[in-house]
This record gives sequence, C-alpha cells and structure tokens, in this order.
Amino acid sequence: MLRDVTLSFIGSGVMAEAMINGILNEGLTDPGRIIASDPREERGQQLTERYGVRASTNNREAAEGTQIVVLSVKPQVLPVVLEELRGAVAADGLVLSIVAGARIAAIADGLGHEAIVRVMPNTPAQIGRGMSVWTATGAVTEEQLPQAQSILGALGEEIRLEDEDYLDMATALSGTGPAYVFLFMEAMIDAGVHMGFSRRVAQQLVLQTIRGSVDFARQSVAHPAELRNMVTSPGGTSAEALYQLEKGGFRTVLSRAIWAAYQKSKYLGGLSSK
Repeated sequence: MLRDVTLSFIGSGVMAEAMINGILNEGLTDPGRIIASDPREERGQQLTERYGVRASTNNREAAEGTQIVVLSVKPQVLPVVLEELRGAVAADGLVLSIVAGARIAAIADGLGHEAIVRVMPNTPAQIGRGMSVWTATGAVTEEQLPQAQSILGALGEEIRLEDEDYLDMATALSGTGPAYVFLFMEAMIDAGVHMGFSRRVAQQLVLQTIRGSVDFARQSVAHPAELRNMVTSPGGTSAEALYQLEKGGFRTVLSRAIWAAYQKSKYLGGLSSK
C-alpha cells in the first residue's frame, strides 16, 4: 500500500519517531522512502542511525517530490512551516497533520492544498498501543484513505470520524487521557508508599492492577459499572473506598477536567484558524 510511496516528516520529534518506528516495524515501506526534516542536524543523524531514514534540515526540500507529507511540528511554529511549504506539496499529494489544535481550514489555507487528514494520536503510540482519531477532507482520494489508515494502524488502534469537531473531543478524552491515567497511577502508588510499601513494590502492584483491569474489561461484554459491582461486596473494603471517592467528587472532578481540556482544544483551534 505504501511500497512505492515516499513520505516526509516535517518535524522529527517524539511522535514523528513513533510513526516512523511503527511504519517500519509493520513493513509498510522501506527506510529509504522516508525523509525526516528537523532544524537540528544532530536529530536527523540520530534517526538515520536508528532507522536508516533520510534526513534533512530544510522543510521545503524534504516535502518536494514526496507523496505524503506528515506535519508533526509544534503548534506555535506551524504558521511559519506552512509558509515554507506553500507550493511544495505535490498537487496529488496527501498532507497528514498531527499538530495539536490545528484545524484543517488553517492548514489548507496556509498550504494552498486541500487533500488533508487531521489526526489526534496519543502517547501510547510510541509503543504501538496508541489511539488515533482522524478525519479527512473530501479531496482525499480513495487510494489515499487506506494509506492514511495503514499509517495510523501501525501506531495502535484508529477510528475515522466524519466531523472535525469530534477531534476536539478526542483531544480531551483520548489525546489527554494518558495524563489522567498517569496521575491516577501516581496517586495510587503514593498511597501504597504511605501505607508502608516500598515504592518499587507499590508501583508493581499498581501497574499490574491497572493493566489487568484494562485487559479484563476489553475481554468482557459487561459494562464497566457491572465490572465494578463484581468487586464491590456490601460493607466491604471496595465499598468503603468507592464511597470516599464519590464523597470527594471523583466523577465530577474528572468530568470537569475532560470538559476543560475540550474547551481548551476548541480555543486553540480557533487561534490556529485566525
């Protein structure tokens, strides 16, 4: 599907490297067909040594002549990058953007190009366990859609949605989601240490508990509420712990946090379109 396709990554940070690693691990294309562009020459050398990809410090030169251009830069430098790339993307090329908050209209206007896929990935993509939510413009061809899908599939699971507004929701839920989980894990580990466990043991207990719970939930047809009830005996330890969580507004605080992230994503998206 990508065998005869050349890809350029404009921006070669952590997520770009995760994508390169996933693409090569899945055997979607050869290293020589991937160009990684970064202003730091040493970063390009690192990626060349690790993966055998080509490197560049010139965004425009990296994009020219490639069939898929992946925008993976920081949001604050995107306007400058779009100006650099304007006219460099092939007329029949595909632009795939993982730039947080950058709306399709802003990218299309900056590049003068309409075939765009916008993606909201998350950090577990670095180990092939990511969740990517994406949408595509009508200018993306029937050949390009499965190409985008295969790239994102190399990062973990992917889901395509028709309305771009859902990406702001995905930013708050799955994109930012690992931060909520890590904070929850950190709090549980600290509680274990407070009770008397060593930090190493507390961490092992928490990590395996969360991993096992997620695997169990995925294999079960039951709703999470039913699974919770399975381990909550009347008058037991789980019931007491859950009572304290509810008393402290656990659900409400989490819901408010996700809503705040959603509103922030919409706000940043509005800035990118100005």
